[in-house]
Amino acid sequence: MNIENYIRDIQDFPKEGILFKDITPLLNDVQARQECLTLLVNSLKGQQIDKVVGAESRGFFFGMLLANELNAGFIPVRKPKKLPYEIISASYELEYGTDSLEMHTDAIKKGDRILVHDDVLATGGTAKAVCELVQKLGGEIVQCNFLMELSFLNGRDKIKEFPVFAAITY
Repeated sequence: MNIENYIRDIQDFPKEGILFKDITPLLNDVQARQECLTLLVNSLKGQQIDKVVGAESRGFFFGMLLANELNAGFIPVRKPKKLPYEIISASYELEYGTDSLEMHTDAIKKGDRILVHDDVLATGGTAKAVCELVQKLGGEIVQCNFLMELSFLNGRDKIKEFPVFAAITY
């Protein structure tokens, strides 16, 4: 099965000049979703994962599925003012602006083995910010994994100290 067939291109979203990779057709198809999950899980063979960190919001979809498959906890990393408890935050640049992310301060214990997950690796700003949050709390990043990577944007350069896997590379 070619899971790329379940990614829809949307021109000029969220703003002009951006080609958005829409994963909703993938989410809607049971077989394609399972195939993608299998690829992501298989990239972790032999690795112990204590917690999966999923970036808001599209990182939550497969992040939760990965956590279930890996028998691991799930940690949501959210945009500002969405988490109710004590937080730490990190700012980052997107290909179309700037933003920040937050995580609960008690989400990770020192030495927890962490899988960082998001839907897309583009410029690497979001992934770098998530990794900074994990490291601030003492987590050990085992891998950063993504549904897709836009390799022409060189996002890997920002997280080059960590193993990276993407189910699809453009």
